[in-house]
Amino acid sequence: MIRVLIVDDQQLVRAGLRMLCESAGDLEVVGEASGGAEAVRLAARGGADVVLMDLRMPQMDGIRATAAILAAHPATRVLALTTFDDDDHLYPALAAGACGFLLKDASPADLLAAIRRAATGDRPFSPDVLARVVDSAVAAQARGRNAPPVVFPGLTAREDQVLTLISEGLSNAEIANHLNIGITTVKTHVTSLMAKTGATNRVRLAVLGMRDQPR
Repeated sequence: MIRVLIVDDQQLVRAGLRMLCESAGDLEVVGEASGGAEAVRLAARGGADVVLMDLRMPQMDGIRATAAILAAHPATRVLALTTFDDDDHLYPALAAGACGFLLKDASPADLLAAIRRAATGDRPFSPDVLARVVDSAVAAQARGRNAPPVVFPGLTAREDQVLTLISEGLSNAEIANHLNIGITTVKTHVTSLMAKTGATNRVRLAVLGMRDQPR
């Protein structure tokens, strides 16, 4: 059972998220908070695997609350869920330690999938947001020098396929379905890719996957 803490300053939004989570048999809502300070207090009690964190709230916002929660409970997964997909919210949330960034216009199925992915250590992003993160990272690497495609000769053909699909924003389950292999096998490939490329997380793998493609 995945235990979820819902944080949003709008009661109607919290009620909708609770109903959605409770409709899934593997999710349990363990608390609701209307602001960042309350979220920090509830998280301090323990018991939450994933925190759905709104970012723009009065007094203590979601970014400061994320940093405070993870400073005390680093194993907790905080998933930013917001209306605002601008860089002023995205990058500070990631810097604070959010494991993913989802927009509130995501479909119910996508939101539930993102919670499950976050709980298993994955980094879920709305597709448009992930594309922006990757594009920004590639542009940053290219600034000041001509960044040629990166080639990793040590990768197997299957690992190269997995890397390409990661760069397209697919989850482990989607990659497994696309390649007709088990999800455990996908996770093994992802671990191997991180070891061979030096990438420390899925976003960095996505960046490398983008640069590994011929232009």
